[in-house]
Amino acid sequence: MMMNASHGSFFILGAYGDTGLLKYFYFVVVATLYFTIIGANVLLIVVICVNRTLHEPMYLFLCSLFVNELYGSSGLFPLILVHILSDSPAVSAPLCFLQIFVIYTYASIQFSNLAAMSYDRYLAIVHPLQYRRRMTARKVALLVALTWLYPAVAIGVLISLSSSLQLCGNIIHKVYCDNYSIVKLACSDTTVNNVYGVSYTAATVGLVLSIVYSYARILQVCFSGSRQSRQKAVSTCTPHLASLVNFSCGCFFEIVQNRFDMRHVSTAVRVILSLYWLTCQPLFNPALYGLNLSQIRTACRRLLQRNPEH
Repeated sequence: MMMNASHGSFFILGAYGDTGLLKYFYFVVVATLYFTIIGANVLLIVVICVNRTLHEPMYLFLCSLFVNELYGSSGLFPLILVHILSDSPAVSAPLCFLQIFVIYTYASIQFSNLAAMSYDRYLAIVHPLQYRRRMTARKVALLVALTWLYPAVAIGVLISLSSSLQLCGNIIHKVYCDNYSIVKLACSDTTVNNVYGVSYTAATVGLVLSIVYSYARILQVCFSGSRQSRQKAVSTCTPHLASLVNFSCGCFFEIVQNRFDMRHVSTAVRVILSLYWLTCQPLFNPALYGLNLSQIRTACRRLLQRNPEH
């Protein structure tokens, strides 16, 4: 049976099964993860916003990163919590495409944010004398705006292409809506979708390569200097590179699961792999930056120890 992807249709998320009373355990685990993500990211956003000493480009980009963690998590967890307790894991087509938009823009914003952060550190370490002149408040605002606007436009085009497809099925074998899974259900020609998807992926890979180049230049400059410079390189690059590697690995797991036959892998493993890039990063980043950046640690302690009576 053929149907239009965006009008009068719904999708069934086939990765949900009958778990009996275990569903309440899963609900508690997922809810705990979600509220932990909210608490950790909101805390760091507040710390950066209320401390004027942190109103510097690097910390403003970090604030944008933490806001994106909240945005992406809110596009994933509420629906998962509803479907865990629901007897019918069905989702309307408009809501499904909205979730795809949020999740995909989250991923794109993540890479864009990491690219902006790498550019900021590149200027600060490779061209320190020009840093204040080149990284102005206006430029920071422009970079943050581009970090959010470019993914919104790019993913908006992707969604419009997918929503116009004629589909011959409505089962998505995941716990959340996925654009590639919808394209695989199409009866109509998907050449434009595939070309656009490859182009967008190539642009993302180019963004990742620019991040790697920036940190390679930073390491080259710092390790050719004094011991203090090497320590600065390690403290500067470690959290950013760890965040990039963690998120890139999660995206790689997702690509492998989409592109290859994973039916020989258990459903539980596939669910964990598909959720890794959407859950670990929002938990990983607050802990990573909160523990590694001394200014954030100090500001957190001051905020949490503040006496409300004074």
